[in-house]
Formats: sequence, C-alpha cells, structure tokens
Amino acid sequence: MVGLAVAFIFYVLSAQWEQLRDQPWRLHGGWLIISTLFLLASWGLESTVWRYLLHLLGGYVPYAAAARIWFLSAIVRYVPGNIWQPLSMTLRCRQHGVAPETTLTSVVLYQVVILLAAAPIAGIYFFATGNYGLITDALGQMAPWLAGLVLLPVLIFLWRPDWLIGILNWALRRIGRAGTVGRFTSANLLWALLLACADWMLWGASFAAITFALAAYTTAQMQLLLPHLLASYAIAYAVGFISFITPSGFGVREGAFYVLLAPLLGGGPVTVAALAMRIWTTLGAIMMAGVSALTDLRPAELPAPEKAFSPPE
Repeated sequence: MVGLAVAFIFYVLSAQWEQLRDQPWRLHGGWLIISTLFLLASWGLESTVWRYLLHLLGGYVPYAAAARIWFLSAIVRYVPGNIWQPLSMTLRCRQHGVAPETTLTSVVLYQVVILLAAAPIAGIYFFATGNYGLITDALGQMAPWLAGLVLLPVLIFLWRPDWLIGILNWALRRIGRAGTVGRFTSANLLWALLLACADWMLWGASFAAITFALAAYTTAQMQLLLPHLLASYAIAYAVGFISFITPSGFGVREGAFYVLLAPLLGGGPVTVAALAMRIWTTLGAIMMAGVSALTDLRPAELPAPEKAFSPPE
C-alpha cells in the first residue's frame, strides 16, 4: 500500500509538471519559522489534551514526563500499523505507576476526541464555503446534508459521554483487557473537544505558513486561501488516520488535500505543500524525540497523584 501511495504522488506530480515548472517557487525563512512555532504549539497542546484525558481516567504523569512520553512515542507512528504509538506510551507510563489499561484507554480516547474535533471544523467549513473540492459537483444536493451528518457523532457523545466510555471499555475487553472506569461527563468531553479544535487550528496554521513559504502569494490570495488551509488539515488528517492502510496515512492524507484544495491551488502545488508539511513534521518529530531522549530521566520516586484538572463551569 505504501508503494501505491508513492506511485499516486509521483503520478500527480508528473501530471502537473508544466504547472509546477511555471510556479514561482521560493523558500521563505520567515514563514518557515512561523510554521515551526505553530507546530511546536500544536504538539504542546496535544500532550496537554492526552494528559487531561489520562487524569480523568485515574492516571497521573507529571507534565514534563508526559511531554517526553508523547514525543518519544510519536516517532513510532510512522511504523506500519497504528498500534506502535499506544504500545510505546503504555510501556513508558508503567514507569509512573499507570496501569496499562488506563494508558491504552487514554490513548484511544485521545484519538477519538481528536477525530471528533475534526467533525465540527469540517461541518462549519463545508457549510460556510460549500467547497468539497473535486467532488463538489458529484455531491450536488447531498452536500448540505453531509455537512450536518459529520456533526452527528459529536452531538451524540456530548449528550451521552458514558456511551463513549462504554464503547471503549467493550473494545478493551474484546482484546483481553479489563475495562477502565473513569469519570467522564459532558463538560469533560466538551472541554477536551474545545482544546482539540484549538489544536487543529494550530496545525492548520502551520500548514498554511509552510504553503506560503513555498511560493509567492499576494496578500489578497493569502487571505482567500487561509480559511481553506486552516480547515483542510484537520479533514485530511482524519481521512488519512481512519484509512489504516499506510503508516501515518501516507498518500491518503495527501490525496485528501488534493481533492479539497486542487481547485483552489492547483494539483501540483497542493501535492508539494502536503509533502513539504509531512517532511517538516517528520523532521520536527525526530528533533523533539531526540531532545526528549536526552532528558528522559526516570524519577527517583513516584509523585503523589494530583487531582485531575476540571473545565470551568
């Protein structure tokens, strides 16, 4: 499947070669710095969301240790199969006295929250812009209904968050793990979703900045493209994640970017921007994993559990 993904990307680039050759390419250092800052902020918020969910399930890891666990485990997501990051986090959290079932549930819950948070972004974007990319005409009258349909799981789980925990516990029991009982209310889920939506906006801003770093755009063009670039990252990432067929959604995510943004940017520039973002994030993940490895010191004693942070009433 990875080979097919690579072949697809090369096909798109070769088919758009004339457009790519005529594109006013550049590498703007200022935009790269901005992209990096947004990327670092998004990673920091990601680890915060996961640690918050872990607390709700009864686990505690100090913030600095949680950040190290997050970055050291994130690098293995590029290995085929989406199990290696949760496995790595489970092993590392055991060093802090967190039960494997609790860690596994928190990681799965985090992924569910992140995917659910992409739904309102997608729904608002589709409803506000009417842009479904290359499939806009094919959807026709179904388009408004699709924008509303993506919000349905979010509304259901906000109404009954215990259903979400029940589904996760059932899935854990199916693979031979005891279910983890944790306090999880609608307010907890709403707060996690708000944080996750903010995280998606940071990712989208990083993607927009690296897109602007690669080619010359006027201020008017950047203002026009910015809402599409902000929203498309969450949508493309979610599509790539649920594909389960390539490491970290490779090729599938780029294909989703192509479908959404090709009518606005052109197929070639979209593919180059998507590949540049993947390379940029991979290099950043390697760098942060290296920094985390240098500071990965096992605590001399386990700290006392802290009370989980609760969202404002």
